[in-house]
Amino acid sequence: MAGGPASTGATAVAERIPKQASDGRGIVLGVVGLALVLLLAWIMTRPDADPVRQTATVEGGVPGPVGSWSGAQLEHAAIVMRAGRDLGMSERDVQVAVMTAMGESSLRVLDRGDDAGPDSRGLFQQRDPWGPYEVRMDAYGSAVLFYRALAEVGGRDAMEPTLVAHAVQINRDPNHYARWWDDAAEVVAAIDRAGVVVVVERV
Repeated sequence: MAGGPASTGATAVAERIPKQASDGRGIVLGVVGLALVLLLAWIMTRPDADPVRQTATVEGGVPGPVGSWSGAQLEHAAIVMRAGRDLGMSERDVQVAVMTAMGESSLRVLDRGDDAGPDSRGLFQQRDPWGPYEVRMDAYGSAVLFYRALAEVGGRDAMEPTLVAHAVQINRDPNHYARWWDDAAEVVAAIDRAGVVVVVERV
């Protein structure tokens, strides 16, 4: 009979045909995809990194929220204020600096820039030519850089505060900072009333 050899050949062919994948690889790939989506969402929403050691710290805390400003934002404002006073800047200059940091970073030490300045960093979003990364990412150090540039703006006391900030920062909109002038005044006054102590490490 011819049945024997034909049957053997069919078995051999069947063994060479791959079986349909039904081992759960689709489920595994789905889980991996979901994990990647969750990781991306976490990266997009996590707090901004502050990887550089800060040379100034706030002792004893800051007052409760001042308008929409609170916590670390007020600590950064206090450090900006201390830097200006250490350099002998006027109180108007100090308020201009706080206003500028509000407009540039919402008083946060940002480790990122924007489309206009991808290398911008820190409270004042200073670009590479301003100085070393470590200085721009240090709240006190970046404030000193800002004040040194501010001191070069002649006749600034007769200028609108937003135009003073613009002369230093060169924002696309010279009036960009105006909306934060009153906020800066409130924050400076509240920090002064609270007697916030800023300790600066001398290096």
